[in-house]
Amino acid sequence: MKTTAKAELVGLKVMKASEMIQDAAHALFKQHGLSSPQYNVLRILRGAGKPGLNCQEISARMLKRVPDITRLLDRLVEKDLVDRARSNEDRRVVVSGITRQGLKLLKSIDNPLEKQVSGNFDHLDNKELNRLDKLLDRLLAGLDT
Repeated sequence: MKTTAKAELVGLKVMKASEMIQDAAHALFKQHGLSSPQYNVLRILRGAGKPGLNCQEISARMLKRVPDITRLLDRLVEKDLVDRARSNEDRRVVVSGITRQGLKLLKSIDNPLEKQVSGNFDHLDNKELNRLDKLLDRLLAGLDT
């Protein structure tokens, strides 16, 4: 098999595995009234802590590009999972932060998601997981160029 054909086959397998893992996560988020991008924003804002982030900062940290981050944030504000305020340094900038209700919702998702994600890798031992981790790091580094 040619290298390009092998790379194509491996690429398809990576995409299929990614889709299968994501589909299970989507179903979990849906049970909690969230889409995957909404969950990702909440996760990002939890990690950002008290100061919050502006739209560009949130967008840069998203796992998958979202065309209208403002509308996504509007939906989370409507659900009282995110709040927004003008920056003290620059009144033109709007900073978003996670609310107590948003933190509570994430906390309810954390354990089931952790079990679900780790369950996807139960059939791999630690040595295989470490090797896969290093290979994925190399793959991602090559895609960033």
